[in-house]
Amino acid sequence: MSDKKVLVVFGATGNQGGSVIKSILSDPAAAQEFRIRGITRDPSKPNAQALTAKGVECVTGDINNKESLTKALTGAHSVYAVTNYWEKMDHQLEVQQGKNIADVCKEVGVQHLVWSALINVNKLTNGKFPNVYHFDSKANIESYIRSLGIPSSSFMPGFYMSNLETMFNPSPEPPNAYTLALPMPPTTPLPFFDAADDTGKYVKAMVMKRDQVLGKRVLAATNYYPAEDVPKIFAQVKKEAGKGAQFVRLDKDTYKGFLTQAGMPEFAAQELYENMAFMDEFGYYGKESLAWSLSLLDEKPTSLAEYFTKAPKFKDLN
Repeated sequence: MSDKKVLVVFGATGNQGGSVIKSILSDPAAAQEFRIRGITRDPSKPNAQALTAKGVECVTGDINNKESLTKALTGAHSVYAVTNYWEKMDHQLEVQQGKNIADVCKEVGVQHLVWSALINVNKLTNGKFPNVYHFDSKANIESYIRSLGIPSSSFMPGFYMSNLETMFNPSPEPPNAYTLALPMPPTTPLPFFDAADDTGKYVKAMVMKRDQVLGKRVLAATNYYPAEDVPKIFAQVKKEAGKGAQFVRLDKDTYKGFLTQAGMPEFAAQELYENMAFMDEFGYYGKESLAWSLSLLDEKPTSLAEYFTKAPKFKDLN
């Protein structure tokens, strides 16, 4: 046990972290190379206890407290780190949390920090879309990590397939066809990604192929799907429920109106509008190919058609 490298996984009981742990434990070579230390808020909770039963060392770690992080990260060879902007919707707080993680990784001598990053939309769009805070904050942390000289690579999650569980719904008007309504042209390429099942496939590849990925970005997405193809694929998989499924392009005010009526603050509605709007002209990943990132995998990522067959909202539809 002691000769295994320690892989620290933040958000051990969440979608991304849980997927990483599952992938490492289920791969004999990875499980032989790494033992996992999972960071969780409360190791006594049932989800954490279930991980402990599988051999994961579950410890507390507060990303707002460097002393707490030092205890959690001491002895780590590799670290998978992720922050959650949407918990507080405070980009300055998120940047500080990421810097705390980076500072401690530097201090304790981590040999590979895999940072869950996103692209800097403000820079990519030359200031046209300056309010996509949950992207830009993670990009700013990525820059900070690089400035410290920590051996690192960036895991760049794509457009969550799970977003469809809230975005893709029957229309309120008859015939109540499933409708994806977004403020973008129908041909906008969306790099769909199944966070719960596929995060681990990518991160496992990154920690096992450290020398290939150091200093690089791994784009975690199955494929670029035109937005208008989402209802088409749904209709192919779900013959009955998919009848009449459609994509509708919304204007800015209508889209933001839906969000604010649902209780979202105005600044967050503007952020999500810009998030959707920048992708057609500039590309979610700046129009970069997925080919190299996909070549790293030894497991196939989830297709959109497969997602519709297993997602809780859609799996029982005919």
